[in-house]
Amino acid sequence: MIRANNPELSSWIDVPEDSDFPIQNIPFGIFSHSESSKRVGIAIGSYILDLAALGELGYFDLLKLEIGVFESDSLNAFMSTGQETWREVRDRISELLDSQNPALRDNVDQRGKVLIKMEDATMYLPVRIRDYTDFYSSIEHATNVGTMFRDPDNALLPNWKHLPVGYHGRASSIIVSGENINRPKGQTKAEDADSPSFGPSRLLDFELELGFFTGKRNPLGHSISTTDAEDHIFGMVLFNDWSARDVQKWEYVPLGPFLAKSFASSISPWVVTLDALDPFRVEGPNQDPEVLPYLQYQGAHNFDINLEVQIEPEGGEASTVCNSNFKFMYWNMAQQLAHQTVNGCNIDVGDMYASGTISGHTPDSFGSMLELAWKGTKPITLRDGSERKFILDGDTVIMKGNAEKNGVRVGFGEVRTKVLPSL
Repeated sequence: MIRANNPELSSWIDVPEDSDFPIQNIPFGIFSHSESSKRVGIAIGSYILDLAALGELGYFDLLKLEIGVFESDSLNAFMSTGQETWREVRDRISELLDSQNPALRDNVDQRGKVLIKMEDATMYLPVRIRDYTDFYSSIEHATNVGTMFRDPDNALLPNWKHLPVGYHGRASSIIVSGENINRPKGQTKAEDADSPSFGPSRLLDFELELGFFTGKRNPLGHSISTTDAEDHIFGMVLFNDWSARDVQKWEYVPLGPFLAKSFASSISPWVVTLDALDPFRVEGPNQDPEVLPYLQYQGAHNFDINLEVQIEPEGGEASTVCNSNFKFMYWNMAQQLAHQTVNGCNIDVGDMYASGTISGHTPDSFGSMLELAWKGTKPITLRDGSERKFILDGDTVIMKGNAEKNGVRVGFGEVRTKVLPSL
């Protein structure tokens, strides 16, 4: 067992029972506050532990980290140190936060220098994202979409069960939770129109996803096996891959999504390490037909992570519209990374990969409004009595995620984005 994952550990910092950030989590992020520039911190309860300040006090001296690795506006430098160092740092932080360790617990002056209340901090995009791939890995989602737009008896395209379908997305428009977006504009074509028109998207949608970051590169021409893939994965975030359905329908043939996706994707600010999620591994679904050898794998590579989506109308209360789970994914992260690189594609520190929409087996677990309202034919009723077929101006979409086992809850916090009118 990884030391930091011990369910018996408790912190000398008060952590509420419903917190996503107990001592067993230790997610990494980038923050600033009134007395500091951007820097690396971890979340613990309702506090941020300033790793740059902790380093200045000598608490990481034995780890021989490069000076300034935590005095950075991104996690890239830390991620590039490799899995062994990630694990050593996380274990060291766990040791310092342990309720039985007096080193920091009993030093009031030092505690005041390294602990910041979350409400007093500003969070930023945690990673300088070099490149971005979006996959299409939920069989339930792919089946739903195929049923709606093609033949229900042949909902999946012929390649779907043989490879993790994906496309190259736009890294520059990935934003952090709390940033508002404007409704995108583009070309759309009504069913009864002879030609397209231009204007704001009328069918704006969310997509419930999780994303992961790579912290280890591979050279051009070299592939990564499913066995080695997780050595390259630093951690995960919640991911809302916004989608303009009407724009996409008109533009996507034959090359796939373009303007319908590139206007914004929102992520949560805390990166939960793969190590922290290790206790929540589960077996994935049976893959039939058998996949090609480079996609075959051993062990449990799916994760039991509960996911929730809420819609909060302007001035109103949030309504839960979806409860899903990451364990439903047909294609796992190891397979996704192996497929991304099997042709020799090089990856780098800070590359991002999104799961694709995560839908479950039941209608309330579908991960998009396209499915929840079934292409607008079954509107969703919110708590205030209003209905939604798609997302309206003024709506805030909130996604949450956590995993629970043996009395320990490891979570992601939330990704929250408000939709403003088109510019």
